[in-house]
Formats: sequence, C-alpha cells, structure tokens
Amino acid sequence: MDMLWSGWGDPDKAAPLPDSVIGLLRDLLGVTPRENEPAQLDGIAVPQSPLADDTLRALAECLGDGAYVRTDAESRIRHTRGKSTPDLLRIRAGEVDDIPAAVLLPGSHDEVLAVLRVCAEHGVAAVPFGGGTSVVGGLAPQVKRCFVALDLRRLDGLLALDEVSRTATLQPGLRAPQAEALLNERGFTLGHFPQSYEWASIGGFAAARSSGQASAGYGRFDEMVLGLTVATPEGTWEAGRAPRSAAGPDLRQLILGSEGALGVITSVTVRIRPLPTTRIYEGWRFASFEAGAAALRTLAQDGPQPTVLRLSDETETFIGLAQPDKIGSSDAPAAAGCMAIAGFEGTAEDTADRRARARKVLLGCGGEYVGEEPGDRWAHGRYNAPYLRDALLDAGAFAETLETAGFWSALPALYDAVRQALTATLTEGGTPPLVMCHISHVYENGASLYFTVVSAQGDDPLAHWAPAKRAANDAILASGGTISHHHGVGTDHRDWYTEEIGPVGVRILQAVKAEIDPAGVLNPGVLIPVR
Repeated sequence: MDMLWSGWGDPDKAAPLPDSVIGLLRDLLGVTPRENEPAQLDGIAVPQSPLADDTLRALAECLGDGAYVRTDAESRIRHTRGKSTPDLLRIRAGEVDDIPAAVLLPGSHDEVLAVLRVCAEHGVAAVPFGGGTSVVGGLAPQVKRCFVALDLRRLDGLLALDEVSRTATLQPGLRAPQAEALLNERGFTLGHFPQSYEWASIGGFAAARSSGQASAGYGRFDEMVLGLTVATPEGTWEAGRAPRSAAGPDLRQLILGSEGALGVITSVTVRIRPLPTTRIYEGWRFASFEAGAAALRTLAQDGPQPTVLRLSDETETFIGLAQPDKIGSSDAPAAAGCMAIAGFEGTAEDTADRRARARKVLLGCGGEYVGEEPGDRWAHGRYNAPYLRDALLDAGAFAETLETAGFWSALPALYDAVRQALTATLTEGGTPPLVMCHISHVYENGASLYFTVVSAQGDDPLAHWAPAKRAANDAILASGGTISHHHGVGTDHRDWYTEEIGPVGVRILQAVKAEIDPAGVLNPGVLIPVR
C-alpha cells in the first residue's frame, strides 16, 4: 500500500475532528475553515519529464526493465517532497515545481551503482527515497537541474541473521513493520519504534539517525548499526566489520545521518535483541515539568533504566489526557501537573525487578503512580499524532512539530527559549498559539525536547510558519541545543547545521562529498551546502 499522497499514512485511518474540537479551535485559537478545497491527485498539472530519451534508455538498461523507470504523473507526485506541514500544504495546493523527473526502482546494490554512474554521466541528481517520511526537506534537493527519486522498496529483504552474535543484515527498503515481523519470526526484535514506524524504512532510519520511542532501553538506531554497505558514484563503500574497532575513525558514523548526500545505503547490519515476553507501560504524575524532568534525569543517570521513558509538560498533559470527543465539554477530565510514561520490556523477571526499583525512585522524586491505563493508552495511540496533524490541517488549523536536545543543565533555558520564540512569532491579534512539549529520549547527560505547535493558519500558512521556524531554530542554537535530535537536517535545518558544526566542519563534509560524488548528483543541497 502507498502512503496517502497528500497526508500521512493509511488513507483509511484518516478521521475528521469532532465538532467539539473544531469549536475549541475556533474559540481559543481563532481557527476558521479553510477557503479552498485541496487539490485532487488527478487534477494536478504535472509537466512532462525533462529527461532526455537517451538518459531514460540508459537508466532503463541499468534496471533491466523499463517498468522500473516511471515517469507517469501519479508516481512522480507520490515522490514529491516529504511529510512536513509545509510539504503537505504545498502539495495540497497543487504545487509541484520540485517534482522528480522520474521514479527509479532498483532491485540490487549493483543496479544502484549503475544508476548513480548514469546520473553522474548525464548530470542528473539522485534522491534516495525510503518511506518518504522526511519532515525537514530531505527529499527536495535544492538544485536547478532535474533529479530522479531512487525508490528502494524492491530492496526489502532480510539478508542474514546471526543468532550467536545477535546481528541481522537488512536491506534499506524494508519498512519497519516488515523488518520487525521478519525478526520476530526468529525470536528477535530490533526494538526501534519511532512515531514514523508504520511507514519509515530501515535505510531511512540509518540515513537520518533515527531515534525510537523505546530508545531508553534499546538505544538510538545509530547505536544499533554495526555495518553498512553504500553505493556511490565512485563505487562501493563498506564500513564496519566488528562491534568496535580502533582502526582509525569510525566511518560508519560518517554515513549515519548523511541523508543520501554521501551515498545510497543498500544494506545495514544491526544489533538485535531477544523478543520480550513482557511489556508493561504505566503512568506517573508530577507536580511540574521541572519536577518530572528531575525524576527522569535521576533514572537516566543512576538507574534503573526503563525501556520507554517520556514526560509531557503541563499543556501536552492536559491535551493528551482529554478524550477527543470530550474536549471543551462540561465533563472533560481535569488534568493537573505533568504526565510521565514509563515502559518496561523484557523477561517477566527482569521487567518486574526494574519496575519495582524504578517505582522507588519515582516515588522518591515526588511522582504519583496513576496506574497502567495512561501507559496502555499511550502505547495504543503512539503512532496516531501525524493523523491528528492532518485532521487539524483539514479543519483550518496549522500544526507542526520541531525537536532538539541539550545537556540537562541547559534544558530549562532551552525549553523556555523555544516556547517563547514560537509564541512571540505566532501570536496574531492577541491570540497566542498552543505550544506543547515532551521529553521523549533521555541520556545520562541530557535529553531531547519535542515541541508541537497549533495555531490558526492565517491568510498564508507558509508565510505564517516561516518566521516562527527561523526564530525557533535561532533560539535552539543560542540556548546551546542541537538543531536536530532525530528529525535530521535536510534543507530546512541546513543553514543552522552549518553554524552548529562551524566552517571547518563544513569544509570536511564538502571535501568528502567532492571525493565520492565529484559530479554532485547525490541529494544536492541537502545536509551539505553546495559549493
């Protein structure tokens, strides 16, 4: 099944907001119904592919079958940009000025190599495409020449599983649920469950340094990767042949997070874990976000470490606890303080032990145990937020997310600075936006902050959001945060990323790219500034 072309996920799961929520949006945020209906798939005017006939023939020869080179309108529209709110607003308006010239579906590493060589020879840019879930402009290269989308869905196998070493080698086009199912059949799990889980791909996880909702227990995806195979215009790049090595700098870390700008990942060897026999999620209430963050820090630094550990601020707690069909009604549930979710996965014995020890810590930090129902509700709806975002857009609201991370000591100032930047730039006519935040990934030395903002769209939603996004990005760097914890850089964050790593760091990346991609065909303008 293909993802909804103008929104997120499975079209059958899309649902409109209840009238009570629409009324609340109108009363609190000044949201009004949108004036124009979104474009229809068959109504978008798509220009003819600019690829020359000899280029199309050469690409078809690489793939062995012309059916794997697609230039029809629907295929190209479905591979236009990613799934950020600006991406969706533009495609719903019928804007396809950065549509790929063709969609290619290679079936092997060698075919990817051949395609990249042809692209280099013919001056055509190539953008790797996994699940299409980028929310930072990672699928829209900033280049005047035409480009092709390199859809990796045919590279979708489990190539090897080493039960002794507990490793698995997966192809990049495997969607996360497929990969998990293949591993579960053998008694293992990857343990990587980001919000994009249902649609994101293994290659995308590696290319964007993804972090799953169970990162406290299983780690980030880049921590799971032990080896990679990468296709570049200059040949094959292999990285990683042992769990750890002192043989020079670890080049795996150069590929991880490279977002297709340094090569196309064609296989990933990952660490796997035994499939847990017990999963328990529970809720804890804290009097304030500050108190809850202190409790999370205590667990992250001194243990025991839950598998899932997250904390919503006061605003997100209230919105999350209220049932959608009761928001704004007289019997809407009251929610004071901040809600934390602690999850424990593993054997029954290990889970019980860690849960009991964590309970003592959380109680000692002022937490109030509120049972398993909040945890179960979170687990049941953990992948639903993007569908809610689409429903808000349909209702005329603007909804978007952004994230960062910082050291524990810097987190309070970082939290305040981003909230203030969003509120100041999105307040119109005296009506401030709704800004929510949660901590969803914790480490011994710091944590991530994930913000969700909802406001009225205004006359021009893109112009409405652009200054807010810039202000939030500026606030992140000024407050000592990183420009991205797990969404990636793409084009949206590139200018702030270059500031974060500095001019020497930029020149290092440009030098690597020039060596392995001298024609500059790999996702140009994404991550690395074009010279």
